[in-house]
Amino acid sequence: MTAMPKGSRKPRTGPRGRVATPEAMAEVEAAIAGLDLRRDLLIEHLHALQDRHGALRAAHLVALAALHRVAPVEVFETASFYAHFDLIEDGAAPPPPVTLRVCDGLPCAMAGAEALHASLRAAVPDGVRVLHAPCMGACHRAPACAVGHHLVEHATAETVLSAARHAPTGCDAASRLPAALEAGAHALLRALRDGRLDSAALLDRLEAAALRGLGGAGFPAARKWRLVMAQPGPRHLVVNADEGEPGTFKDRHCLEADPHRVLEGMLLAAVAIGAEACWFYLRDEYAHLHQVMTTEIAALGAAGLLPMPVHLRRGAGAYICGEETALLESLEGRRGYPRHKPPFPGQRGLFGQPTLIHNVETLWWLPEILASSEAAVRFAAAGRRGRSGQRLFSVSGRVRDPGVKAAPAGITARELIEEFCGGIAPGHRFAAYLPGGASGGILPASMADLPLDFGTLEQFGCFVGSGAVIVLSDRDDLPEAARNLVRFFRDESCGQCTPCRVGTAKAARLLEAPRWDAPLLEELAAAMADGSICGLGQAAMNPVRSLLHFFPEATP
Repeated sequence: MTAMPKGSRKPRTGPRGRVATPEAMAEVEAAIAGLDLRRDLLIEHLHALQDRHGALRAAHLVALAALHRVAPVEVFETASFYAHFDLIEDGAAPPPPVTLRVCDGLPCAMAGAEALHASLRAAVPDGVRVLHAPCMGACHRAPACAVGHHLVEHATAETVLSAARHAPTGCDAASRLPAALEAGAHALLRALRDGRLDSAALLDRLEAAALRGLGGAGFPAARKWRLVMAQPGPRHLVVNADEGEPGTFKDRHCLEADPHRVLEGMLLAAVAIGAEACWFYLRDEYAHLHQVMTTEIAALGAAGLLPMPVHLRRGAGAYICGEETALLESLEGRRGYPRHKPPFPGQRGLFGQPTLIHNVETLWWLPEILASSEAAVRFAAAGRRGRSGQRLFSVSGRVRDPGVKAAPAGITARELIEEFCGGIAPGHRFAAYLPGGASGGILPASMADLPLDFGTLEQFGCFVGSGAVIVLSDRDDLPEAARNLVRFFRDESCGQCTPCRVGTAKAARLLEAPRWDAPLLEELAAAMADGSICGLGQAAMNPVRSLLHFFPEATP
């Protein structure tokens, strides 16, 4: 082929790649009307588009990119990252109008989720699709199935199909603010804003209570506040309401039981650190709570009780966004890829500015703790075995009375089951338990007298994490439980780092073998723990390691 003479190539006169059509631009503008055209609102724009058109068509994504003045690939890569977005070509048929998502998390699997899935697949009419889905925060009422955005608990094929035929419509519930104010809510916030209380007093009480972050890491809350306050402003406060760990549903409980207790805790912390705005990131599986929080935040604003803007943001089906830096990326309108640390969010967080991140349960305890110095001391003294405070445990599996239990830190699994859950379920014998959800490992019943708190289980390769206790019995298949958990991590890996992306897929295949290669599994687990960027890959093999160590007779 003859080379073109130098300088003979004419410059391109038009745009590269696909061009947004006027029709697509008009449809996108109509869908996102009322929303500002900001990059951090990209995921909200994608939700608005899918809610209006049933899916995300390629032409709409190109048009959205043009409106944002970014390359189409940026919009495509963000949209394709999140499980709740359906991307289709322009001429393709849209997804069926009704989607049934059957939870296949461990508690639901133990309650017959696979049989439910098969029954639904065999019985659904045209216009309905059935999908597997990760934990929906209904582990105590397993099995669970989402009909669109409506959750059906203790689900059977009959109740799910009935819900699909008679899809509930959203209702405008009255605000709960008047009742909350009558009960004394937000009194501390008023005292803080009018000078009767100051940030120093709140910090003293927080330290006296010895409250730690209850999302899983257990970092001392007062130290986290001080780290953020030491940085120059502007500062932000982010609420992590994206719990997705199988077995975890305490944040849902808090927001359903008393949203204003959580909001008051959020505002107290925000005023104390001098935040310019609050950002509330709520998982998309909690659609009913999105309506609740929208109503209550608006009511606070109308009552003049918001000292700064509060932005409610909707997740889109990505467990990894429960990791604090992945959550920040999502809030900024991108894929939920965890960031390398340092710098930590308290130094460079949302939009590169100092950010205090708390999970819902941590905020739940703040109004009680910060009420007075005496209240802070009482909270600290509530623990057992020298541990400080209380916490909310999400208990599911083979117990008589599963649910969220407010119990002393340092309680044992046996005490939690006997004192708070009515004992083991009839016909079952206590065999094992997960002390901290999917990534917290599995311990035998013979070790159920260990304190459930930070720093007590790490020596056994386990941890208490977010306090999700899943109880297994002699009727449960422990290797299959480990397979279920590893498949979850495989499916939820963000794919950013090779040790996690490849390691979880390799582990899932190895666990399907008739005989497990224990040395190879241990080698793989060590590589993933050492090389993964975030806790997902680092802890994904904890259930397998636990079985190899504590249940050698049960492993294939």
